[in-house]
Amino acid sequence: MQATETPSANQLELFPNPSPGRDYTIEIVCPEFTSVCPVTGQPDFGTITFTYTPEAMCVELKSLKLYLQQFRNQGIFYEAVTNRLLDDFVAAAQPRRCQVVSSWTPRGGISTIVTCNYESQK
Repeated sequence: MQATETPSANQLELFPNPSPGRDYTIEIVCPEFTSVCPVTGQPDFGTITFTYTPEAMCVELKSLKLYLQQFRNQGIFYEAVTNRLLDDFVAAAQPRRCQVVSSWTPRGGISTIVTCNYESQK
């Protein structure tokens, strides 16, 4: 996977949920997320946390890492990237529920946390 590739949900690989009859929570913390501010062109650094209850499939971690690296040169606002991460994760894994939280390193004395949620209608 090249660093210039555009991030997409189909980059996320899956494996069967070992306990599909049980609700349980998986939390994945990605403390080295980077993207670019679309206004200033400066790098943005954040921690992304995915918390989800799988349905039939779980997300394979190496593919998630490689997918997240695709944002390194993307000019995108915090709010947009957090919603995009949730949308792509849900499209790929189709979980029962999912929350994505992005916590951004302070810039100019201001820190930002963006939280997005999804709940299956099944």
